[in-house]
Amino acid sequence: MKLSTKGKYGLKAMFELALSSNGEPISLKHIAKEQGISDQYLEQIFSLLKKAGLVKSVRGAQGGYYISKDLNEITVADILRVLEGDMAFTECLLDKDACENFDSCSTRYVWAKIKESIEKVTQSISLQDMIDDYKSNFKYRDDDIIRDMKKVK
Repeated sequence: MKLSTKGKYGLKAMFELALSSNGEPISLKHIAKEQGISDQYLEQIFSLLKKAGLVKSVRGAQGGYYISKDLNEITVADILRVLEGDMAFTECLLDKDACENFDSCSTRYVWAKIKESIEKVTQSISLQDMIDDYKSNFKYRDDDIIRDMKKVK
């Protein structure tokens, strides 16, 4: 299975939104800059994420996006399903009529187990897990340090 750019960028963008969240909406320009993604492409991605209820938007000069649920409630699977659709990478797992050998397919079991494993892993990782991993394994960016210093005041 190969994730599309939409899936990869969408996951990175949701991570950035979660990481940058300070109670105020975060602009797509900020997310684009931090993650190296075109802000025009992010508009398309966030339209889908908003429609799915994963993010909410605020209009205006100080507008932007914020995550609509607790970070523990949004999983990698939730994000990828919105942007990629079902995680099956063979048609036979989505539609038994897609293959004339459906009932006697020697590899369907393998594809089903792979799909099941991918779903299990992506459902087990929340945005909060990603943030926790980042904060414990990577050096802070300058804006992370500044944001954390403001919280101390």
